[in-house]
Amino acid sequence: QVQLVQSGGGLVQAGGSLRLSCAASGRTFSSYAMGWFRQTPGKDREFVAAISRSGGDPFYADSVKGRFTISRDNAKNTVILQMNSLKPEDTAVYYCAASVRLGVPQGPSNYDYWGRGTQVTVSS
Repeated sequence: QVQLVQSGGGLVQAGGSLRLSCAASGRTFSSYAMGWFRQTPGKDREFVAAISRSGGDPFYADSVKGRFTISRDNAKNTVILQMNSLKPEDTAVYYCAASVRLGVPQGPSNYDYWGRGTQVTVSS
């Protein structure tokens, strides 16, 4: 079992930056691949980025590639999503998630534990 506590998010103007953090407790953090997802009302949860257990092989959705960076610190049990050059279409509730699977899982069904979500709003 792992608990995920998110922080960060908020309101920012288009072109600005935000940083989301996700702190994990429970079983060994390095046993999990970590991912970020986002969801808007009436839509399915969308993959944003994922990172492997060791911190290598970050993978991004095309919509955020070059603007968002996922990183992790296994010593601090933390995963970060740095979001730059934000656009209004990035507005969503963002979730961090943990997966027991190897590699960089992308679909939400591949993730076993979820944070509660944090709102990101980008104004035009």
